[in-house]
Amino acid sequence: MRTTPSHSRDPSGPEVAVRPDRSQTKVAKPSADAKPARAQIGIGGMQCSFCRQSVERALQQLPGISSAAVNLAHEEALIEYDGEPATYGRVSDLLRSLGYSIRDPNKLRAFEEEEHELDAERRRLLLAVLISGAGLIMMIGEWAHAPISPSWEIAWMAALSGVVVFAAGVKFLRMAFAAVRRGILNQHVLLSFGALGGYTAGLIGIFDRALPAADFFGAAAFLMTYHTLSSFVAGLVRTRASQAVRKVLELQPDTARVVRDGQELEVPVDQIAVGEQVRVRVGERIPLDGEVLEGIASIDESMVTGEPLPVTKRPGTSVIGGSIDTDGALLIAVTTLAAQSFVARVAREVEAAKALKPAILVLVERILLIYVPTVLTVAAAALLGWIVYGMMHGGIDWTRVAFATLSVLVMGYPCALGMATPLAMIRGGGEAAQRGILMRSAESFQVLKDTQLVVFDKTGTLTVGKPKVIGTASPEALHLAASLERYSRHTLAEAIVNHARESGVELAEPTDFHEAAGRGVEGSLNGEHVLVGSLRFLGGQGVSVPSAAAGELPPAATVVGVARGKQFIGSIALGDEPRPEAKAVIARLCSQGIECVMITGDNERAAQAVAASVGIQRVIAHALPHEKAERVRDLQREGVRVAMVGDGINDAPALMQADVGIAMGAGTDIAIESADVVVMAHSLYAVPDVLDIAKRSYAKTVQNLSLAFAFNGLGIPLAASGLLYPVWAMLAMAASVTTVLFNSFAGRLAKGTVS
Repeated sequence: MRTTPSHSRDPSGPEVAVRPDRSQTKVAKPSADAKPARAQIGIGGMQCSFCRQSVERALQQLPGISSAAVNLAHEEALIEYDGEPATYGRVSDLLRSLGYSIRDPNKLRAFEEEEHELDAERRRLLLAVLISGAGLIMMIGEWAHAPISPSWEIAWMAALSGVVVFAAGVKFLRMAFAAVRRGILNQHVLLSFGALGGYTAGLIGIFDRALPAADFFGAAAFLMTYHTLSSFVAGLVRTRASQAVRKVLELQPDTARVVRDGQELEVPVDQIAVGEQVRVRVGERIPLDGEVLEGIASIDESMVTGEPLPVTKRPGTSVIGGSIDTDGALLIAVTTLAAQSFVARVAREVEAAKALKPAILVLVERILLIYVPTVLTVAAAALLGWIVYGMMHGGIDWTRVAFATLSVLVMGYPCALGMATPLAMIRGGGEAAQRGILMRSAESFQVLKDTQLVVFDKTGTLTVGKPKVIGTASPEALHLAASLERYSRHTLAEAIVNHARESGVELAEPTDFHEAAGRGVEGSLNGEHVLVGSLRFLGGQGVSVPSAAAGELPPAATVVGVARGKQFIGSIALGDEPRPEAKAVIARLCSQGIECVMITGDNERAAQAVAASVGIQRVIAHALPHEKAERVRDLQREGVRVAMVGDGINDAPALMQADVGIAMGAGTDIAIESADVVVMAHSLYAVPDVLDIAKRSYAKTVQNLSLAFAFNGLGIPLAASGLLYPVWAMLAMAASVTTVLFNSFAGRLAKGTVS
């Protein structure tokens, strides 16, 4: 269920939706007088949903912890605790005792830790593969009745298997022991039962030739090797998927040239306060978000927004930290601290992803809660069952007992099932990030694939968003409108004021200025009451608007009326061009059976003209910001999943009301705070692309689950028969994990192209 937005009004701007702050302060050691607190902790070493559940359950058992939620994709735990330093210390000790590491709060250092952990996994895997390979050669020799070293082969197998199980796999054995101590049954426990059981059976086989010792040693070694491989691959996927976030973080320089007392000082960006002045020279990255005080320069924002052309910045315009100054020196006033900068916000949102899990993942995790106990129960039943059967039929076949028990443990290895859902979604999120699309929640994948209707805002989304005056009724109308609109932040107001200044119109100073969000403005000029806004706004204020007020204007023109007192003075026509890719994007969506709707606060005539030019049949006009959310609710009442695409400012309530909100362009706070998906580049091609990624990711998830359930569902009963050699059970288990991995990574999840 989506959160209902609260609303606030800036006296100088439009109505916007305010979402509760989702950023969390990274964990620092609390003080002794700390009150109930919330902490976000980075955790290293988690592999699949079993790990997530194990950590979450262990944290929830700790005294002082009121709630704990663990996110596997971003390897983070969000805990609410009593604020006591001792409680925080117990959390750290618990995570380390379970075999996991604590990430550095600094994200860049955390990424370096990920790389170091991956290197350690790689070395562990190399050791296991080399030794298991040597053991496999010996087993093949024995199967071919041509042993390499007849007298010492079993001893060599015991030694090699012991190195893999107790050296390469010691980390997993410790994690299993720590889990069992806390009453948690996870994949490490099942792995340990299988590996230690196989190794023990091999040792017994040295003295009892009825048991094939080499096969048991091989099964133990191969099981541990494959678990090490799964751990490495899972780490590799997460590390590579987070590279896009790391690239965003690296956009922000470590230091900046701050002007203090007339001198330029090199200062770390996290020590720069709001309002301080920063000097940026040609070729340098802008260190923090700010406003230009002096200078004119072309700024390359492509690494931040994806827009290929440089943007000219002059005094009064805003700049984004991380963009590059290409041809002029600037003096910038810092408007945002480093921790709240655009770059930091984007990285934090990608890393946090605190939204609800998709229903399919909730279902899988419910299954996993009973999976390991079920496998252990089946293994125990096979053990006791074949012993009882043997006692009733003249003798116990210990080989069959061992085969059945160990094969069930091996075939029941749950890594394929645990990785089936997160792997596809992690890959999908990484694919989206590479295309400049930030998926803020796993829930978005499931909702997007069911989307049947997409609502597009007009101004700034379907159109370029830079309207210009294309006709005025009279110089007096332009003078009155520009004088009053100079204090409005609406894009149409800016266009009117710019046109007046370019035309040499002298502007008057208004008093009693008031803005009605999305409708118009009013105030006093030279003691006379003036109204500027939509014709409907003027009519609602008692102005008699001529029926031909817009008749002579182009069909796609947006009409702004001007009145003094109750007298209509004239109209100003403004035009905005559709984005060049808009028509192709709408056609692509319609070809997929997705209905497209345009919503705007503009008049019906202009709205229909723009809609017709891009191929949209259904139009909702005259919709004010708060009415857009109600119109989205009306569409949802038709029984369809609705995605809303907007610029994230006046569209914020509608973005939050929709089943999925897609914010185009990430240069504003509200764009990030109110949407489920944020498109860095303002390219409409990202809309069908993100739908394709979601559909393909979800399809991969369903395929992975089907494959995992098929292997385990058929393999465990077969293993319990005692007819399956443990080595063959190991190979079947390996095939299960390999199939899931291959299915997750084979081909690209999205075929669309971002222009």
